[in-house]
Amino acid sequence: MAKLALYVRLEAKPGKETALQQFLESALPLAVNEPGTPVWFAPRFGPSTFGIFDAFETEEGRQAHLNGPIAAALMSKADELLASAPKIEQVDVLAAKL
Repeated sequence: MAKLALYVRLEAKPGKETALQQFLESALPLAVNEPGTPVWFAPRFGPSTFGIFDAFETEEGRQAHLNGPIAAALMSKADELLASAPKIEQVDVLAAKL
C-alpha cells in the first residue's frame, strides 16, 4: 500500500491557467514512467488553483519523485506559470482504495 504522499498546491498566474493545466496534463507520461510513484493525480480546485497528489510505498520513491523530471520541469516553468511558489506538503496516507 502507498503509505506516503505529497500534496502540492499550485496557484496559476492570471492568464496562465490554461498553460498550467496543459503542463499538468503533459506530466502524466512522466509520472507513468516513475516506478516509485504508483499513484499520481493532478486535480483542479478552482479557476486558478491546481494541485498534484501522489503517493508512494517508500520514502525513497517519494524523494526520487521530488528530485525527478516532473519537479524539475515544474520548477523550470514556475516563474512563468505560478503566482507563488508551490506549497509542498509531505503527508501520510491512512487509508486508500484505488
